[in-house]
Amino acid sequence: MAMAGQEATNRQIILKHYVKGMVKELDFELRVSKVLLSLHPGTKDVLVKNIYLSPDPYMRSRMQPMEDPYIDPFSPGEVITGYGVSKVLVSNHPEFKPNDYVVGFTGWEEYSVIKEARTLRKIPQIGLPLSYFLGVLGMPGLTAYAGFHKVALPKPGDQLMVSGAAGAVGQLVGQFGKLAGCYVVGAAGSKEKVKLLKERIGYDDAFNYREETDLKAALRRHLPKKIDIYWENVGGKMLEAVLENINKFGRIPACGMISQYNLEKPEGVSNLFRIVAKSVRMQGFLVFDYEDLYEEFTERVSGLLKDEKLVYFEDVSEGLEKAPRALIDLFEGKNIGKKIVKICDPD
Repeated sequence: MAMAGQEATNRQIILKHYVKGMVKELDFELRVSKVLLSLHPGTKDVLVKNIYLSPDPYMRSRMQPMEDPYIDPFSPGEVITGYGVSKVLVSNHPEFKPNDYVVGFTGWEEYSVIKEARTLRKIPQIGLPLSYFLGVLGMPGLTAYAGFHKVALPKPGDQLMVSGAAGAVGQLVGQFGKLAGCYVVGAAGSKEKVKLLKERIGYDDAFNYREETDLKAALRRHLPKKIDIYWENVGGKMLEAVLENINKFGRIPACGMISQYNLEKPEGVSNLFRIVAKSVRMQGFLVFDYEDLYEEFTERVSGLLKDEKLVYFEDVSEGLEKAPRALIDLFEGKNIGKKIVKICDPD
């Protein structure tokens, strides 16, 4: 590995242009540049070597201009940015020292300068893999934890339906549901995922939505007591089917709508009046709204992992050049668990 103060080759993933329709590998470019492994004095910047990157569905919305975005879009011709686990090489910031491992927003590249160390957190030494801080102990984990406990407001006996159930967030929501005494059913996109949900993750039941010609009937079959909580990961036809099968005072935490992200014209939902007729509360939320829960979440979830009361699956792609394909896999339903891109081994 190049040492601080030296010049190093820096491979980078660039967004070539704004994207319409389904994102493709041709929308990205692998660029090779040089970087000096040092920092300008008088800043609070941190220079890091990136180890793991986190492809996440929200990144699709950053590939196009948007009105009133909740997070800034990418700039065509510039490096993609997202969550990553990195090792500090040089630091001008008093909270970070060389050889610290950190998690936060970084570039899709081998080396990044993090301005003012914004978003960075030092990874605690708690005996769990570094990559977990991009998944079960990272943004997806906090999304599942906060959305389930603070938005869904579960009660023992609740009938919980989870879409995108075998993904980074869904695998955890279902397990939080079981720990809270819920009856949990998941929808996923393959027989392999359905088997994983029922045999390894602990869902009470699960079904392959791709095999269903009538989603409303599928929900009646798998949830005869109807739905008290619907964890919304996909939108579109699944949301429409859920609204026909939801109980009075049902809750819908809206975490994402991945089925809509690559559509030039998003699908409408024809039966939204069911929200009124059934006194349903549907609430969208962002993980950034619950940063104050981070310490509580980390302590509780790491404890569940160590006590083997929570299982967690990763889907790892090796090599920076695989990052675009890894992101696209999310929209094609090819990932099982949290998708991770590994750039190099931790030192």
